[in-house]
Amino acid sequence: MSGVRKGLAKVEIALRWDPSPAGTPAHDLDIVAAVYGAADPYGRPVHLVHFGSRSPDGTITLNRDSHTGQGFGFDEVMTFELDRMAAELRRVVVGVVIQAGSTTFADVAGKGLRIREGYTDLAEGDFAGVPDATAATVAEFTRDDSGAWSLDAAVRGFEADPEEYARVMGAARG
Repeated sequence: MSGVRKGLAKVEIALRWDPSPAGTPAHDLDIVAAVYGAADPYGRPVHLVHFGSRSPDGTITLNRDSHTGQGFGFDEVMTFELDRMAAELRRVVVGVVIQAGSTTFADVAGKGLRIREGYTDLAEGDFAGVPDATAATVAEFTRDDSGAWSLDAAVRGFEADPEEYARVMGAARG
């Protein structure tokens, strides 16, 4: 799942997974978005959007939130209205974090991810490349000097709890 697409306006990221086997704790996967300003694009996020929150300007919204993976189709959906974001916001990093101790992506069945604009799929994938990770970045949106947003869709794994992941997900990659 990779590639770059430019000139994005309103994008949806959707996540699916199968419920845990009967008698075992539920798997809870969450989409998390970190928004960075032009002054510090790899430092501290201007704001963090996740379950129970939305961006202060209303441009990032969690439309569907599942704690178990039960449901039809995609269980968790987040919408990004990139074209409405303030000009000083230049980077958005999107990730998925597992909300359970030592559970890794290898432990979760039926997982999948879709990034789309309108009815056009921009990227699809799963977490097969990061089986031992407990969190992963799945997309990075960046705004160029003309104001156009582009997408770099790539799954990069992290072995971090949800709180630590929120701190490191947008750090510069080496």
